[in-house]
Amino acid sequence: MTSVRIWGPGAGAVVVLVAAGVWARGSSAVDAGLWAEVRPVIEARLVAQETGSGYAETGRPELRSRWFCRAEALELEESGGRVRAGVDTLCLEYGVHGDALVECTGEQTPQVMRLERRPAGGGFRVVSAQAPPDGAGYGEWEESHFGPYAASRLDRPMDSAGLRTAARTHFGLPADAPVRDC
Repeated sequence: MTSVRIWGPGAGAVVVLVAAGVWARGSSAVDAGLWAEVRPVIEARLVAQETGSGYAETGRPELRSRWFCRAEALELEESGGRVRAGVDTLCLEYGVHGDALVECTGEQTPQVMRLERRPAGGGFRVVSAQAPPDGAGYGEWEESHFGPYAASRLDRPMDSAGLRTAARTHFGLPADAPVRDC
């Protein structure tokens, strides 16, 4: 009887820890090879979606602004040449003014993109992209389109250092060029 009182809570704690570990590890597993194939296609689609909508693009042409986007895979499922990618995305509009990089506007938003493998030549193409509505329904959309683990990671800020580096390179600026607001 004494051993049950001693071992019971310990065994229960072990079960909880193992279950939490399985949930966290299993939910975060993303096929790195598949992600390497679809990521460039997804990021190109993001840039295409944003192009023409920027503050500087429409009102400050002298800045020669351009969109730079990145995606982080939260969920990635492949079946029969089709991929469902649940991603968190960050798109920033950068321009150049003198010797400075100018950050004009941007957004971080979750999206679900569906891709299919091209029959000839390989590679993938995006066949649909879904994003949450603005305002009411945003949280419900996230819950209905992402599993619990992925949804828990959506509110984390994404790092923009790689986008700044790409923008500096694109505009021919030195790596230490200052970043200013638009």
